Amino acid sequence: MKPLLLFVAIMFFPITDCFSAERPQSVSDQPLTQHDIVGLWLMGQSLCEGAESLPIVTHSGGDWGNYMFQRGVRTWSYGRYCDKPHERPAEQFSLVPLTATVNGGLGETIANGLADHLKSSIIESQQDLKARQKKTPHFLVTYAGQGGRMIDELTSVDQSTDPRTPESRQHGGGYYRTSLDDARRAKAQAAARGDSFGIAALIWMQGEGNAGPTGGIKPSRWGKEIPRPAGLHWYRDRLIEYRKQWSHDLQNITGQTDEIPLFTYQTLSPAGEAQLLAADRDPHITMVGPHYMVASALNSRYAGRYGDPIHMSADGERWFGEQVAKVINRVLKLGESWQPLRPLKAWVAPDRASVLVEFHVPRPPLVLDETFLPREQLVRGEGYHSLYGFQVRNSARAVLAIKAIELESPSRLRIQLVSPLQTDTHFTLSYGLPYAGQVGEITEIRTGPVIEGQSTTELILNEKFDPQLKPLLAEGAFFVSNMQAGDAYAQAPIRHVTESEGKTILRFENRERREQKDFDTGQILTAVRGFSFGNLRDSDPEKAIYQFADQGYGTRAGEPYPLWNWCVLFKQLPISNE
Repeated sequence: MKPLLLFVAIMFFPITDCFSAERPQSVSDQPLTQHDIVGLWLMGQSLCEGAESLPIVTHSGGDWGNYMFQRGVRTWSYGRYCDKPHERPAEQFSLVPLTATVNGGLGETIANGLADHLKSSIIESQQDLKARQKKTPHFLVTYAGQGGRMIDELTSVDQSTDPRTPESRQHGGGYYRTSLDDARRAKAQAAARGDSFGIAALIWMQGEGNAGPTGGIKPSRWGKEIPRPAGLHWYRDRLIEYRKQWSHDLQNITGQTDEIPLFTYQTLSPAGEAQLLAADRDPHITMVGPHYMVASALNSRYAGRYGDPIHMSADGERWFGEQVAKVINRVLKLGESWQPLRPLKAWVAPDRASVLVEFHVPRPPLVLDETFLPREQLVRGEGYHSLYGFQVRNSARAVLAIKAIELESPSRLRIQLVSPLQTDTHFTLSYGLPYAGQVGEITEIRTGPVIEGQSTTELILNEKFDPQLKPLLAEGAFFVSNMQAGDAYAQAPIRHVTESEGKTILRFENRERREQKDFDTGQILTAVRGFSFGNLRDSDPEKAIYQFADQGYGTRAGEPYPLWNWCVLFKQLPISNE
């Protein structure tokens, strides 16, 4: 079967320690208000640098008083200084208001959502007028990575300068050294102002670059892929080592004595599981959660083209920055032992007609959300092949039909099956697929209007657009696929939907058809999101400070970003027979 390459699916294999929510306690908290200028040090690849997150949505520094260097949030750049960051001109490091900037295909980052939400949280937590008048810290955000990088290209190992690295991926290196030099520059800037400086948090957004072709981990561009679970353990240990060295080297510069904690997202690759393993082992690493709920860069537009669905839209970057800030505040200021929404255990019910799943829920109760995201579902034969993102498989990896999923308690789900489970085999549970259900059958294909110089095609379907799929329209662009195998497989992003006389009209630009494969009448289309996702979230009431911008897509402009916690993606959680 031809793989679907325009979204990223996580292909996890069994590894039972991934699902433990037990976590060692940190020996100390790093307060966010300890210094006048507080650093938030970012490292990672394309999602961290704001690849294709355009047009930007944060056009000024606002009233929050946070900083970036005159050079910008992205402090590394290819050129004469990339491997000699200490030679960068001093005038590029004056402190200026934090805002989004554009550099070619790079736009909005998580910086403003992150720093501004943290500043808001600190101000709101002050109880009286006297406390509110007390000086609050200014956050300084820097990022020294580059898109497409492996973990050891971003560490002090700096594989990007190794002669075995393909020339197209060498680019001069110096990412790690740049991050350290940024700290020296920040300390000097603070001292010149009579201010103190320290780094409160490290934010890690990398992992896709180490994904192996068969679901394992590639440690380098020339080395062999490490199969699971050894590959996941390799990345887990490497991330822990990185955090320790990064913290130690930055402490030597800033004079801090406490370990600097690291916060990571769950990347859409095998490394996403390894990141969770690292957070379970190192008390100074915290998994914030997944980012699949945000709109992808399929909605971005720049230089006459659209973005890739693996990246985030500008709203998505700023929104996820607020999500990270929420967790940093709870861990570092409120002392919460944070865990993302994640499964704890799954077991077969006594009647063997259903599976029960218990979750760690940051802010109960659980919600099976069908209004913000479309219901994830795939129907094949009897029952659901997947529902709300969940799949049940037997020991032969065959998918078992699901009848329904319902909330059993504020922290528990019941997955009802079409047929009772046998007693002589083992079963696993997975969560996270990109399918949003069937859209309808193609009854007619016609040439659409020319839009901004681009030819289009319209697919006429035999029925009205299912109300269940309305969240797709609220989010923006989405894919449709005929779900056929081999060379018959066709897929295209839909950017315009209308209804007429009980039928649905879907429009796409011809240049965006996958491998220029054509649809045909009689084919049944399935809607597909850019990210693998599921519908399970908690009821976190925290308010965002930013709202969706009017970017010409979707219908959410003016609405605040929701800061619910969504369940981490996982594969093959063992289902106990007891």
